[in-house]
Amino acid sequence: MVGAVKDTEEYFAKLHDRFVPENAKGLNATFQYELSGDGGGEWFADIKDGVLETVSTGRTEKPTLTIKMDAKHFIDMANGDLDGTKAFMTRKLKVKGNVAMAQKMKKFLPPAK
Repeated sequence: MVGAVKDTEEYFAKLHDRFVPENAKGLNATFQYELSGDGGGEWFADIKDGVLETVSTGRTEKPTLTIKMDAKHFIDMANGDLDGTKAFMTRKLKVKGNVAMAQKMKKFLPPAK
């Protein structure tokens, strides 16, 4: 289990360490992250049948799910200090695409706590 991270750069640099492949078996998805504010930017991650194949800066074509939020709130969520459902309900987190996939993410990209 990966511990807390201080910023988005560290989060995406350690995404392979955080990833739980056995919880992503059979999953084929691309996640686009659009993070605003201080430390924000755009990243994407590709998962192919339980393997986190790509983590990169920038945009991807036709993501399965797009996650939009302030970078500070994203780090709070990644560290387990902000619940994803609560973030969504309070409009701190916006998702586009396969919303059910967002609910499954905790299993293969768990928060630090």
